Amino acid sequence: MSTENNKGIAVTGVIGEDVHVVGIRVIENALSDIGFKVHSLGAQVSQEEFIQAALETNADAILISSLSGHAEILVSSFRAKCIEAGLGDIILYIGGNLVLSEEQMANAEGIFKKLGFDRVYLPGTTPNEVIEALTEDLARRKKG
Repeated sequence: MSTENNKGIAVTGVIGEDVHVVGIRVIENALSDIGFKVHSLGAQVSQEEFIQAALETNADAILISSLSGHAEILVSSFRAKCIEAGLGDIILYIGGNLVLSEEQMANAEGIFKKLGFDRVYLPGTTPNEVIEALTEDLARRKKG
């Protein structure tokens, strides 16, 4: 999907009513610095806005941030909506304070992978971890 002029195209933003953008801004800047084209949607983004932006930009990936602890509700059926829109192979990442309790935190990766996310990032994740994974996932998709 991406062009030769960049490493890939990513749509980013904070889902739902959340206005906390610091974490996603760090990721956006890190991706831009190494050659990704980033389309930042900012805060309070709906599922439909993410999908529309991905379609309009021919994005390779959607990176969603959430700090409210209600991410499971906010992204339920997101992968299905992507498939319905013709984005079945788009890479989906989610990160932040995704759940409310420590018990849920232990199960967060499994919860969001079942919802169709390729990668799940909890607090403490470094930008380099995201960059390395996205580069790897894009290379894998291009091969096959």
